[in-house]
Amino acid sequence: MKDKVIKIEKNTKTFEDIKHINEYGHEYWNARELQVVLNYKEWRKFEGVIKKAQAACELSKNRIDDHFVGADKMVLIGSGAERKQKDYRLSRYACYLIAQNGDSRKESIALAQTYFAIQTRKQELNEVEYSKLSEDEKRFYQRNSTKKGNYSLNKVAKNAGVKNFDKFHNYGYKGLYNGETADDIAKRKGLRYREDILDNMGSEELAANLFRITQTESKLKRDKINTENAANKTHYDVGKEVRNTIMRLGGIMPEDMPTPKKSLKELEKEKKNKLIKSNKK
Repeated sequence: MKDKVIKIEKNTKTFEDIKHINEYGHEYWNARELQVVLNYKEWRKFEGVIKKAQAACELSKNRIDDHFVGADKMVLIGSGAERKQKDYRLSRYACYLIAQNGDSRKESIALAQTYFAIQTRKQELNEVEYSKLSEDEKRFYQRNSTKKGNYSLNKVAKNAGVKNFDKFHNYGYKGLYNGETADDIAKRKGLRYREDILDNMGSEELAANLFRITQTESKLKRDKINTENAANKTHYDVGKEVRNTIMRLGGIMPEDMPTPKKSLKELEKEKKNKLIKSNKK
C-alpha cells in the first residue's frame, strides 16, 4: 500500500511538472509531453486515444475546441529540413478523458485516471467560485497564488545557482515591464518605501505576474539551468515573452494597468477593524 502511495505522489509531481500556464493564467498540458509521461512510445497509438477522448468530450455536450486546442509546430528532421509535427494543448478535463480512454493495463494510465479525476473536480469548483468573486476578492486570490508561486520559484532558482534573489526577481520584472525594476514599479505606483508592489496590483496584473512566475519555474527545470547568470536571463526572457504575448493579443501592457486605490494590506486592516467593531456590539 505504501509503495502505491509513493508512486501516485511521484506521478502527481510528474503531471504537475509538465503543466503549463497560458497568458490568461489557465493551465494546459501539451499532448506530446503527456504521451511520454503516460508511456506511449508511438504518437500514432496515442493520437488514437486522443480521438476517443474527443468523442467522449462531444458526447458529454462539451466543445472539443475548448479542451483540445491544435498546437502544431515545425520540427527539425535533419540537414536543416523541417516538417510539421501535430500536437494539442489539453485542458485538465481533456487529460482526464485521455486517461479514461487509455490502455488500462498501463500503470501510468491507472495513476493518471486517479489524479485527473480528483483534480478535474477541484478545478471545476475553483473556476465556479472564482467567477463569483469581486475584484478585491480576486486580488486576494491571485496574490495568494503569487506568494505560493514565488516560494516554489525561489526553491527551484536556488537549485539553479541563484544567490542574489532581488537581482533574479528584478530580471523577471524588467522583462515583463519593459526594463522597469521592482523599485521603478513602486515609484511609478507612488508607493511608500518597502511597500509590496504585488499588494498594489489589480487581479489582471497579478495574473500576468503569476504567469511569469510559473513559466520561469517550469523553464528552469525543463532546461536544467545551473548557473545564476543563466537563471537571470531565463527569468528576463520569460517576462519578455509574457509581455509580447499580451501585446500580440492587444491587451493592456502591465505598466499601464491601473493601480488599485487601496493596497491589500489596507483592505485586510479594514476587514479586521470591521470585525472588531462588530464583536463589540
